[in-house]
Amino acid sequence: MVPTSAKEVFILGQTSAGKAFRPSDWAERLAGVMSQFRPGGAQPGSHLLYSPWCIPTTLNGVKCVIVNRDLRDYDPMAWDFVMNFGKDNDLQIVEACSMPDTRK
Repeated sequence: MVPTSAKEVFILGQTSAGKAFRPSDWAERLAGVMSQFRPGGAQPGSHLLYSPWCIPTTLNGVKCVIVNRDLRDYDPMAWDFVMNFGKDNDLQIVEACSMPDTRK
């Protein structure tokens, strides 16, 4: 269970044994499914953009999905879905916060 103090949760594309999760586009697929969950609800064309609460990215060469805790407040079932995806696939789930890129 993720503590309520977590602002963001990173679902890493590595199993608890450290093996890479497949398929290689899993993060984009998961974020695509979650695209309808966004502030203000789904709008026409919103399926073409990722939700700000569920963003696919790569950290140190590892695919991951950053899930914002606001999703849990907006739709607990959507939160459970994405968290259970990580647990069911034995993926590493890390409580963290993302920092803006300050490089120029």
